[in-house]
Amino acid sequence: MPRRKDIWTCGIAMQPLEAVLESGIAADKVHWLGAEPAFTFLADPFGYRSGEHLYVFAEQYDYRTRHGVIERLTFDPGLTLVERRLVLREAWHLSYPFVFDGEGASWMLPEAHRSGRLTLYRAHGELEDWRAECEIKLDCVPVDASILRYQDRWWLFYSSAASKSDKLGSLHLAWAETLCGSWTPHPGNPVRQDSASSRPGGTPAQLGGRIMLPVQDCVRTYGAAIRPLWIDRLDESGFHAEAGAPLPVPAGAPQPCEGMHTLTAAGDVTLFDVKTIDRSLAGLALDLRRSLGGYASR
Repeated sequence: MPRRKDIWTCGIAMQPLEAVLESGIAADKVHWLGAEPAFTFLADPFGYRSGEHLYVFAEQYDYRTRHGVIERLTFDPGLTLVERRLVLREAWHLSYPFVFDGEGASWMLPEAHRSGRLTLYRAHGELEDWRAECEIKLDCVPVDASILRYQDRWWLFYSSAASKSDKLGSLHLAWAETLCGSWTPHPGNPVRQDSASSRPGGTPAQLGGRIMLPVQDCVRTYGAAIRPLWIDRLDESGFHAEAGAPLPVPAGAPQPCEGMHTLTAAGDVTLFDVKTIDRSLAGLALDLRRSLGGYASR
């Protein structure tokens, strides 16, 4: 039986995050980024508005090397792609390029648990020169760390890389006064254990007096769906949240669609990704060639 390969496709919904949560992603408002070359994909899209341009940061992955890097795609107001470039590569796999502003700078907090640590990068120049600023030390090696400024401090939501079950079904918290300061893990960690609604999957937001954290539903498969996790208590001693229903995948998604695992906000647009699964003999042949040293790491 050929080994399965998740193939992700990114979309830009011309709707703000709140509208997506209220009524779903409207098929007629989606701009699909399109298919990548065979056995490669873009995933984990995070958006950043600057002037008239929309910058989309995403993981670019190639099954030949099994190594993710971060690319930046620049779109004009009509969502025409005007530039695409590599902006961050490390010796380890990178994904989930959480981009945000704070403390007078622009930052990226990519997923990099294979490095054994969480590194915060600062932007220099025009969001294309990203340099490691500091290591954020937590109670475990984090997965898909997502950040929010709330009540005059920074909060991190993350899963633990300790085991497969922890990666897919645990939620940890930590807080700090400054981004490169000392981070304090929540005493209740993990504050949530549920493979249906714990692993972060996008940008937290304050909506209607509550915090909404997109989380992955990984019961059936990794990244099977995105749910909103509605948080009504977040402080140094307590945490309480309730998960909403899975968001439906918009019509027009590549078929057969078997998942959605990222939902991120960028002003008046919302970015997301969906997956199909490749089970072809060509994929098996690729794995065999790779195991024989047929592909070199880039």
